[in-house]
Amino acid sequence: MWGSTRAEITKLVRRPASWLLLAVAVVLSLTFTYLVPYAGANGTADGAPNATRGIAQTLPDQLVGNSIGGLPVFAGAILLILGVLAVGGEYGWGTWKTLLAQGPSRLTVYAGKIAAVALASLAIVLALFAAGAVTSAAIAAAEGAPAAWPSVVDLLAGIGAGWLMAAMWAGLGVVLAVALRGVALPIGLGLVWLMAVQNLLSAIAAPLLDWVAKLQEWLPGPNAGSLAASLGSSPDTPGVATLVGDGHAVAVLAGYLILFVGIGGLLLRRRDII
Repeated sequence: MWGSTRAEITKLVRRPASWLLLAVAVVLSLTFTYLVPYAGANGTADGAPNATRGIAQTLPDQLVGNSIGGLPVFAGAILLILGVLAVGGEYGWGTWKTLLAQGPSRLTVYAGKIAAVALASLAIVLALFAAGAVTSAAIAAAEGAPAAWPSVVDLLAGIGAGWLMAAMWAGLGVVLAVALRGVALPIGLGLVWLMAVQNLLSAIAAPLLDWVAKLQEWLPGPNAGSLAASLGSSPDTPGVATLVGDGHAVAVLAGYLILFVGIGGLLLRRRDII
């Protein structure tokens, strides 16, 4: 399995799309978590989203919440695309047969892909934390504010929670890619769910229908938002809201991750490659 994992990591590292997704995730996180609120606090972005959060919310002590706040929605979409590309690309290029002809079994190759995607998800989360740390330190220095950093325990908890959310969304991308045997349709359907459907359910259906409100407690997006909120993410961030406890959220997200990975492996093993 290590050989397959190493090969998949090499493919992800050498694929320009992987670096583009990383760059987009970092830029979006910095823009909406730090730059827009900072500009708004200085009166240069009146009326912009999050412009009223204030400088205090961009300082180092808010690093954990700020770094993972995007994962329930827009950064989660980046991870979903990463998962689709890592697996669905083999269908688009017609390379599954070539890959499997080298000797490893389907599940060995699949396990290597899952491991590579998990490590790539961790790398993106760490990049979000690193970029946030540099930006918040710069803002604190510019404003002459104290740089009170989160404790090591809080940082590790935030990184772990971020990795869980990121891996779960990437897992959804993987299972969609295997189920639909491609790239374009899985990305399209995944983004429709993540960016539109779950937000419509939260904003429109849940306040009107009790069963939808109860269903929200078991859906991946609301649980990711609840976990982010429990670690300090701003409730002004799209998708972030406290609906369930952090223990419930962790259990549900871990369950979805296992479910997505398991279904993807089962479909890949039992169905024809093309």
